[in-house]
Amino acid sequence: MVKKVFKGGNIITMDPHIGDLEKGDILVEGSKIIDIQREIHIDDKECEIIDATDMIILPGFIDTHRHTWESLIRNIGADWSLQTYLSSIYYGNIGSLRSPDDDYIGNLIGALEALEAGVTTILDWTMIISQDHTDELIRGLQESGIRAVFAHGSPGEGTFWDRESERVNLEQARYTKKTHFSSNDQLITMGLAIRGPEFSAWEATVKEIELARELDAICSMHLGFGTWGAQDRSIEKLNRAGLLGKDLNFTHANAVSPEEIKMLVEKGGSVSVTPEVEMMMGHGYPATGLCLENGLNPALGVDVVTSTAGDMFAQMKFALQAERARVNQKILDEGNMPGPELSISARKMLELATIEGAKTLDLDDKVGSLTPGKEADIVMIRTSDLNLFPINDPVGAVVQTCHAGNVDSVFVGGKPIKREGKMLNIDITGLKKQAIEARDAIMSRYQR
Repeated sequence: MVKKVFKGGNIITMDPHIGDLEKGDILVEGSKIIDIQREIHIDDKECEIIDATDMIILPGFIDTHRHTWESLIRNIGADWSLQTYLSSIYYGNIGSLRSPDDDYIGNLIGALEALEAGVTTILDWTMIISQDHTDELIRGLQESGIRAVFAHGSPGEGTFWDRESERVNLEQARYTKKTHFSSNDQLITMGLAIRGPEFSAWEATVKEIELARELDAICSMHLGFGTWGAQDRSIEKLNRAGLLGKDLNFTHANAVSPEEIKMLVEKGGSVSVTPEVEMMMGHGYPATGLCLENGLNPALGVDVVTSTAGDMFAQMKFALQAERARVNQKILDEGNMPGPELSISARKMLELATIEGAKTLDLDDKVGSLTPGKEADIVMIRTSDLNLFPINDPVGAVVQTCHAGNVDSVFVGGKPIKREGKMLNIDITGLKKQAIEARDAIMSRYQR
């Protein structure tokens, strides 16, 4: 197997047993990290030396909630509320009017957008129309080279997305698992994107959770936001029914109670905060602090690229400053000045974007930190760029100062996806042509 040594980088491992190295080397063999030391000497003449001078090296970002196909209609929703988004995408509109070809190019270009920005793993929260659509969504992810959880979902038609709907999509999910996901060692594994108790009948939710466990799949749902989130107390209902577990992922959770977060700590379950979209669209205040104050580390997600960019730098900033602002204002309202320390650190936010995301997707044995034995999902950030130079705090620089343009190189399982600022092995002209054709086809069907 091909060996690589990343030489002389400023390494942020996100592994507390290893710590950070101001200058260090990483040895990769095949897809795996073999060793991390201040200096690695290797005599193998076939070993590739990757010069990481003036680079921050860190694990790839992990986005635990993204509607990837929507990259085809990116920024259409810059002024959309949550209600406008739901009526435009769900309930028989754009989300149910796509062709299989649309889904292929949407997932391909969306995954490439993530990779270019250093996001090496995503949970792709899908809206399934037919098996042909499913196959093409998966093909798009596969061709991009990204690591992903393909969360098999329900169609966007209104008869599914109704609080009284008992309709389920079990057999297609079983077929997809059997056809595409025979092993958990694949780069792309299977999850289930269910509507949950706030977008379907309780009986449907129970059946879909049972199916996810039958398929050994992470089960993700939108829950606990808007005006109904606090009233429904859905996590409490799931707990009373004995359904909570590590494999359940709740996206948003803005309006759930502290007691419900504590139930997740005790019984299992994760929360994905998508701060930028939540603050914009009207889901409610991001649950970052609610989770942390009650003992749960949330993960982060981009959510809908109809309304925001697909990088995690923005999500870290939004989550960090929103939470700091919330706590600071409480202190100010009491007549005091915040300080000397702020309520949440940049390092904690980087944890939420890496290792906590991996735990949420049950991939922390593979990714989320630079640890010998794990997959070599590695991101290199140029510290020579004018917005970063000179570096005084590498973690602070990544969380507070970086943008996607600072990402120099990206590796997934040791395979180079981006080098020296350029994406590899992409026919960008052909990709753009396909994307424009698919965008035009979708928009021609859109009922405004």
